[in-house]
Amino acid sequence: MFAWKMPEIGSTLQEARMRARIDISEVEATTKIRAKYLRAIENEEWDMLPGPTFVKSFLRTYADYLGIDGRLLVEEYKQRHEPLPDQAELQAIGPPREHRLRPPRPPRVPRGWLIGASVVGLLIVLIVLGSIGNDNGSTPVATQPRHKARPRPQPKPAPVVPTSAVLGLTPTSDVYVCLRNASDQLIVNETLTPGNGTRTFKSRRFKLTVGNSSLTMTLNGKRFSVQPSPTATTFAITPGGRRLLTNDNAC
Repeated sequence: MFAWKMPEIGSTLQEARMRARIDISEVEATTKIRAKYLRAIENEEWDMLPGPTFVKSFLRTYADYLGIDGRLLVEEYKQRHEPLPDQAELQAIGPPREHRLRPPRPPRVPRGWLIGASVVGLLIVLIVLGSIGNDNGSTPVATQPRHKARPRPQPKPAPVVPTSAVLGLTPTSDVYVCLRNASDQLIVNETLTPGNGTRTFKSRRFKLTVGNSSLTMTLNGKRFSVQPSPTATTFAITPGGRRLLTNDNAC
């Protein structure tokens, strides 16, 4: 028997587009993916694309547009073109713990001695208190002035956390951006240039993937920068702040 083999990724997309009689320019206008990247995907010229993170995002968007299961193509790409993770190294077994010797217990004091010492101590205390009570001295006791209690500082009210995230994106150079809102709707999937100015979006949360660090983001009035990275960077953005994600969770 012959095992069934998955067709090539690029030819699958190209044949689906040709059957639907859709021009590459129409796909570019709808998906916001550049035509040169679409042709590179159909020709499986993966080196022409920005990186593995954007390849998977492009594949899913292009396949969904053509009515193909994008997740299946992404999994096929990962199996064919992404390296397998290294096997976890076995942990070395540590040396057995040494048994600690218990220190010798101190000798016990007889209970009778303890009771006798307690009685003697109590008698001494009673004698001292009686002598103080019988003392008729008239030495006045100095009274210390009372200090006014300082008012306790009132706790500061907790800051109000907004329920929506207002995100502004300002490119400082050409940077590829992929942005999805809380409904997983693709909002931005294109290269931003400094001439476009700042673009502002509002949602309960966002998923943002950027190709490089040439971008400044503003979240609810607070400014953030993107740290330089050799690969694409993905963030989960909420009204409370931003959080780095792995490339598997890319936009």
